[in-house]
Amino acid sequence: MEQQQYKMRSKSRSSNNNHLCNFPSRSSTPLPPPSPDSPWTLSPHHTPSPSLLHHCIASLHRHDGIIFSIAAAKGLVFTGSESSRVRAWRQPDCTERGCFKSTSGEVRAILARGNMLFTSHKDRKVRVWNITAAPENFQAKKLTNLPRNRSIFKFPSGGNNRHKDCISCMAYNHAEGLLYTGSYDKTVKVWRISDSRCVDSIAAHDDHINAVVVNQDDGCVFTCSSDGSVKIWRRVYGQSSHTLTMTLKFQPSPVNALAISPSPPNSCFLYSGSSDGFINFWEKEKMSGRYNHGGFLQGHRFSVLCLVAIEKLLFSGSEDTTIRVWRREEGSCFHECMAVLDAHRGPVKCLAATLEIEKVVVMGFLVYSSGLDQTFKVWRIKVLPPPEEEEKSNHHHHHHHRQRVEPIDTTHHDLNITEYEMSPVLSPSWVEKKLQGGDNTNPFH
Repeated sequence: MEQQQYKMRSKSRSSNNNHLCNFPSRSSTPLPPPSPDSPWTLSPHHTPSPSLLHHCIASLHRHDGIIFSIAAAKGLVFTGSESSRVRAWRQPDCTERGCFKSTSGEVRAILARGNMLFTSHKDRKVRVWNITAAPENFQAKKLTNLPRNRSIFKFPSGGNNRHKDCISCMAYNHAEGLLYTGSYDKTVKVWRISDSRCVDSIAAHDDHINAVVVNQDDGCVFTCSSDGSVKIWRRVYGQSSHTLTMTLKFQPSPVNALAISPSPPNSCFLYSGSSDGFINFWEKEKMSGRYNHGGFLQGHRFSVLCLVAIEKLLFSGSEDTTIRVWRREEGSCFHECMAVLDAHRGPVKCLAATLEIEKVVVMGFLVYSSGLDQTFKVWRIKVLPPPEEEEKSNHHHHHHHRQRVEPIDTTHHDLNITEYEMSPVLSPSWVEKKLQGGDNTNPFH
């Protein structure tokens, strides 16, 4: 990419929608220089008592090409790339523990569950691995392929149990031992891990399936697609088949990513990231189980490519090279953008996050990211209590900027043009192409 600065114009939603998340340009909110004795960086929405501190503790580059997938479990982080290698890194220092390679092509998706690791490959199969992570003794032993080689098993309906195109995403139902695989062939297949059988195949969407997640509390399955929709599926009681219960179609833009955030009791928030740069969210009604649209989060300039929800935080990675950190207020639909992590030199393709510290007043997270710049970065994040809690404990007021996201009227939007300087690491020709009509394309299809 060309290393030069340039200016561009960006369309944003109407300034009349003050309840949306609108953020000033970097130049309009200068931050104080960090202390020379500390690597921590303040939140860009800095107050006398900042809510979030962050710093990048590692930036690693291996000649593996693009990293397509990241998963974290059992004190390890796994990365899969177009080189066909899966690398294992120790948390949190990211010392490399080992590497194994499949002869089946690039690793598009990774899912870790306990000692099991699932990897999807270019040959449209999933490999299931047993991971041993004892000190100084990392091993990965392949258990099986999905589908099995020369498998004789068929669906009850007699259909083929092999995907016809790239497997782009996976999710696991812990209680039932079911693996869900979503593909560019527009289908979702359901695998029973106990006997490596494909027990259902769902013709789910009209275009590429980009993400699948499972609500572990009730077993509901969520899928999203380049056809612009998010769909909710539920298993038929006593059977292996699945039925469509609801379609959430809010905007025509391709939907690239999903994340689910439990909100006890009996509720949760569903987030979807799309190619128009917006993150829509839905709240599950406690009594009916219906998902109601709560609004959208605005801030990214281009496509939202990945989402991770942990505790009450949401991390979003974008084609605009940044990662945004959002926090939802307890018991409400209030969301705030707490930080913008801006260190990648290309679109952010995938994210993973783990809880590192949980104390009365501070929570700590480790966030792992990778992008088209072929680097793997590790971020340490500390989150302080919300201002209202600080007010109760300190008995004085700290002004804190919060934005409420409410249901919106999408029948009309006035466009407001703003000008700002962009990061010099993006190619001007690439941005020009995006602005001339490529906004709804996904560079990874």
